[in-house]
Amino acid sequence: MKLWQKDTASLKEVEVFTVGRDREFDLLLAPFDILGSIAHVTMLETVGLLTPEDKNSIVAALREIYKTTSPTHHSPLSIHPDVEDIHSQVELLLTQKLGDAGKKIHSARSRNDQVLVDIKLFLRHELEGLVHHIQPLFELLQTQSEKYKDHLFPGYTHLQLAMPSSFGLWFGAYAESLVDDLVTVKAAYEVVNKNPLGSAAGYGSSFPINRTLTTELLGFETMNYNVVYAQMGRGKAERIVAQALANVAETLARLSMDACLYLNQNFGFISFPAELTTGSSIMPHKKNPDVFELIRSHCNRIKALPNEISMMTTNLPSGYHRDLQLLKEHLFPAFKTLSACIEMTGLMLSNIEVNKDILADEKYKYLFSVEEVNKLVNQGMPFRDAYKKVGRDIEAGQFTYDTTVNHTHEGSIGNLCTAEIKVLMDQVLSGFPFEKVRKAVGELVGRE
Repeated sequence: MKLWQKDTASLKEVEVFTVGRDREFDLLLAPFDILGSIAHVTMLETVGLLTPEDKNSIVAALREIYKTTSPTHHSPLSIHPDVEDIHSQVELLLTQKLGDAGKKIHSARSRNDQVLVDIKLFLRHELEGLVHHIQPLFELLQTQSEKYKDHLFPGYTHLQLAMPSSFGLWFGAYAESLVDDLVTVKAAYEVVNKNPLGSAAGYGSSFPINRTLTTELLGFETMNYNVVYAQMGRGKAERIVAQALANVAETLARLSMDACLYLNQNFGFISFPAELTTGSSIMPHKKNPDVFELIRSHCNRIKALPNEISMMTTNLPSGYHRDLQLLKEHLFPAFKTLSACIEMTGLMLSNIEVNKDILADEKYKYLFSVEEVNKLVNQGMPFRDAYKKVGRDIEAGQFTYDTTVNHTHEGSIGNLCTAEIKVLMDQVLSGFPFEKVRKAVGELVGRE
C-alpha cells in the first residue's frame, strides 16, 4: 500500500532503491505519527471535514494502535512487507478496522507535512531524553570536582608543563562545558518545537484548517507559519539538532582524550578498577582505556554529523526533495550512541581513582615558576623584571620554589564556583517546557 499510488506500479528495483532503510527508521516515528494523526483528525472535526462520530471512532482506533508502538506490547506494531512506510501502515490499519472512515484521515494534509511533524515530534522527544542523560553526568562532575578540589596535578599548554591545576578544576571544567552544550540543545529544541502540520505539500491547503489548534494539541510552542518555510525547515532542523549533539560529543571526546593521557603510565594521574579496563593478548601488565577510546571515536563521528547533513542538503531549492529521506539514517542513531557514551562516561568517572601528591615529584617543579614570579611582583618588583629573574634562575639551575598555591579569584583552584555553575545549569533546564509537552501528549492518547 502506498499513499501516492494510483494505477501504475513502480518498477520493483525503483521501489527497493527509493524506500531504502526508510521502513526501519519509520518504526521509530510510529508513536509520533499517531500523535500527529490524532491532533489532525481532532482538528478536522472542528472545521466540518469529519463528523463527530467518525472523529471519535478514528481517535479511539488510533489510541489502540498507539499502545502497540511500545516495544513491551504483546503484539508490537510492525510494517507489513507490502506497505511502504509507517504512514501507510497506520492508515491501512484504520481502514481495515473502520472502513471508509479510515480513508478520511488524510484530508487536508500531505505525506510531506505528515513526515515533517513526525520528525519534529521525534526530535523533540529525543532531545528531552538527551537532557535527562546530561543532567546526572553534570551532577557527578560537580560532585567529583568538590571531592577532589584539593588534589593538584599538572596543567598543560601545548602539552608542555604550564601551571598547577587541580582535579577540582578538571572535573568542574567539563561540568561547565555541559552547561553551554545544553544551551545549544535548548536552541535546537526551540527550533523543532514548532508545528509544520498544515503546510501540506509545502503550499498549504484550500481546506479551512485550523493550524493553531493542532499546534496546541501537540504541545508545540508555536508553528512554522509560512508553509513554504515549513518544508524548507526539513534538513535545517536536523542540521541544527546535529550541531547540538556534536557540541555534547565534543565535550565527551575531549574528556576521554584527557582520561586516556592521564591513565598512561608516563602521566600516572588516575586509575580505574581492573573490571573497567581491558587487557592485552600478550602483555599481562596492560590496563587499556578502551571505554574512553570508544567514547572518543563515537563522539568524533557524531561531530561530523552537521557536515554530513549540510552536504546532503547542499544546493537544494525550496520544496520537498527525496534527498531528505536519507537524513534519518544518519541522525536518528546518533541519539542512542550519544546517550550510551554519556552513561559510560558516568560509569567510569564514578569509579575513578585519583592519585595524590602528584606535584611532589621534582620533575613538576617548573609548574611553579609563575607562582614565584607573582611572589616577586607582590613584593614590589615590576612584572617584567620578575619574569626575567625567574627565567635566569631556571637557566642557571638555581630555581627554588614552594608547592603552596593560593588562588582565590572566581573559577580558580581555590574558588571553583561550583554553586554558581549549578545556577547556570538550573537556569537552562528551567527553560525546557517538558511538562507542557507531556501534558499535551497525555491528553492526545487519553492518559489521565
